[in-house]
Amino acid sequence: MQKNKNIRLTDIARLANVSVGTVDRVIHNRGRVSEENIRRVKEIMEQVGYRPNLIARSLAVKKPCHLVALIPDFRPGDYWSAMEYGIRRAEEEWESYGVKVSVLTFDQYSKVSFEQAVSRLQEMTETVDGVIVGTLFKEAVIQLSEHLDAREIPYVYVDSDIEEQGRLAYYGTDSVAGGEIGARMLLASMAFQGDILVAHIQHDKGSMSTQGQKRYSGFLQYLKQQGYEVNLVEVDLWIGDEAHNEQVLDEAFRNHPGIRGAVTFNSSCYILGDYLEKRQKHEIRLVGYDLIDPNVRLLNEGYVQALIAQRPELQGYNGVKALSRLLLFDEKPQVVNLLPIDILLKENYQFYNRVSNLLQI
Repeated sequence: MQKNKNIRLTDIARLANVSVGTVDRVIHNRGRVSEENIRRVKEIMEQVGYRPNLIARSLAVKKPCHLVALIPDFRPGDYWSAMEYGIRRAEEEWESYGVKVSVLTFDQYSKVSFEQAVSRLQEMTETVDGVIVGTLFKEAVIQLSEHLDAREIPYVYVDSDIEEQGRLAYYGTDSVAGGEIGARMLLASMAFQGDILVAHIQHDKGSMSTQGQKRYSGFLQYLKQQGYEVNLVEVDLWIGDEAHNEQVLDEAFRNHPGIRGAVTFNSSCYILGDYLEKRQKHEIRLVGYDLIDPNVRLLNEGYVQALIAQRPELQGYNGVKALSRLLLFDEKPQVVNLLPIDILLKENYQFYNRVSNLLQI
């Protein structure tokens, strides 16, 4: 077929035997289109050499490319606040192309809260072009992913990956490796001596996040690889219940005087750190995750020996960028995009910040 620079959407629609609306949805990767129609439209576009000016079209139509970020509630200085910072930075860079991002939040320790946020998202489906998903509740995230797949809405995972799903991309660290690094840092600080307190911090009788489960798996994997025979003292600590936490921890340290190290697997390391500070337990070596303000204070004061960080700013930024490039230019990113796992100590944490992380883009 002869290539023609003046080819129009109506010509492609006629040659592919589909509607003009179907051609437009294929070009912009929006809406529901059958695999057969996608194949036929793209085949005709290739044959005639059609290259749409997607930037011009998006500006001319003035229809926003609407993305939704489904992430936990946050306060200034929180882990998810850093994620939102990266999202907004990307939104600023892409707003001239019509990209807008709405943020839906949920309680990161409540599956019910996540499901309620998902319901709100599903009510918006007709106006949503892409979704960034914080993958804290694995089974609920899988159900959401199936819903988005059925409606051909692309989505990106952040925080932790769920490999078997049809996500456009994942931006984050290798969570299992993050757990292994936590174990390595803790054993080194303990000089490979003593028992370890494992604190599962959650809302009362909740469940570990996808991220927490993978880190815990990696932590145990490293202990096994090292042949380190250690007594793991596992306790459940509850967000917002200091009396319960003190009772549980007092009992754990009383019944297990050999405890020399402690670890948590989410950003709430400060809950255990505050207890160690209150009881003046300087001898306990604590390793946690994420550079949030309460954790930094304890790191600086010596009650936390190391924090494992994962550049949430860059995760949020790249999530918006990947969806924008797909929707505007039909450019697909690499599916798994692993970011560095950073080890932060009292001596180097001050050099780790949002701006320097985004300079790595």
